[in-house]
Amino acid sequence: MTTPPTPDRLPRPAGQTPISLVRAVLLAYAQRHLDPSAALRKAQITPSDLSQSHGHVTALQFERLCSAAMQELDDEAPGWFSRRLPWGSYGMLARASISAPTLGLALARWCRHHGLLTEDVALTLEASGAQAQVRIDERRALGALREFALLSLLRNLHGLACWLVDSQIVLQGARFPFAAPAHAELYARLFPGPVRFGAPQAGLRFDAHYLQLPLRRDGAALDQMLRRALPILVWPYRRDRLLSRRVRALLQQPQAAHTADTLAARLGLSARSLHRQLHAEGTSVQQLKDEVRRSQACELLLRTDWPMARVARAAGFASDKSFARAFRQWTGQTPQGWRQQSAPEQKPAPAPD
Repeated sequence: MTTPPTPDRLPRPAGQTPISLVRAVLLAYAQRHLDPSAALRKAQITPSDLSQSHGHVTALQFERLCSAAMQELDDEAPGWFSRRLPWGSYGMLARASISAPTLGLALARWCRHHGLLTEDVALTLEASGAQAQVRIDERRALGALREFALLSLLRNLHGLACWLVDSQIVLQGARFPFAAPAHAELYARLFPGPVRFGAPQAGLRFDAHYLQLPLRRDGAALDQMLRRALPILVWPYRRDRLLSRRVRALLQQPQAAHTADTLAARLGLSARSLHRQLHAEGTSVQQLKDEVRRSQACELLLRTDWPMARVARAAGFASDKSFARAFRQWTGQTPQGWRQQSAPEQKPAPAPD
C-alpha cells in the first residue's frame, strides 16, 4: 500500500478553494451527527489542512469531498435546506431541462422545477430588453450555511448553463446579500465580472441574447456529464458563442462606418453567415447599430452640453435631422426633450474634445 501524497506535494492549481468552504461541508455532517472522516480521507484533507484558518485545498480535493458528502448524507444540497435533496435530485432537474430547444427555456424549467425540491428558496429567471437575470428569493433563514448555499446555487446554475450551450456566458454582474467574506477573491474567479456584496438578494445578470442560444448537448452527453458533474462548476469556458456581443464591441470602436461586409471580415465570416447567425440570436446588424447609437447618444446627451448636431455626428449620424428622427423612434421624444427630462436640475459638464 502506497503512502498518500502529503498536502505539500498535492498539485496546487491557480484556482484554490478556501478551507472555510471545507468547514461548511463538515458542518453539514455535524448537523446530522455523522463522522466526516471517510470523506476527508477520500479528499486527502488532513487535520493540518483544517487547522489553517486561511488555508486552501485544491479544486479536485473539494470536488472529492463534496461528492463523498452528498452520497454519505444522501443530500445534494448538504445541509442547506430544511429537508434533504436526495442523491440524483439535480440530475433529475437537468434531465427535465435537456430537451428544451433554447437556453432560456432550459433555465426557466430548471428554476421552476427547483421549487419542487425545496420551498426554502425560489429561483426566478427574468428578461427585460437586452438584460436577463436569475435571482434567488430566500423564503426561510438558511443559517450558518447561507453563504455556501447561495454561492453554490448560482455557480451550479451558471456552470450548467455554460455546459448546455458549450459557451462562456459572460456575466454582467453577480450579487450576494452578505458582507464580503475573507475569501472574496474566490468570487472573482467563480463569477468573472462585477461582484457586489451587501445586495438585497443573490442573483446573476447577463446578456439576454444568450437565452436564444440552442442547446448543444443531448441525453447521452448528459449521462456522461452526470457521472462526474462537479467539474463543470469550475470549467473555464473560453469561447463565447454569442456573436452579437462581438459585433456590438466592434460597433463601439470609434472607426469608419461599419457595414455588414466590414464587420464580417473582422470576424472571419461571410456577410451571409453573419446575418444568419445574428438572426438565430434574435437580432440583426441594423438592430445592433441602433442599440449602440442609442446608448452613445443618450450618454452624450446626459454627460455633455454639446449641441444636437455634434451629438448626432458623434453617434454616427449624417445630420441632426436624421438623428432626431431616429431618436424619436427609439424614445418617442426629441433629443432635446429627453435631455431636459432626464437631467432637469443638472447642467452637464462639457466633454473634452
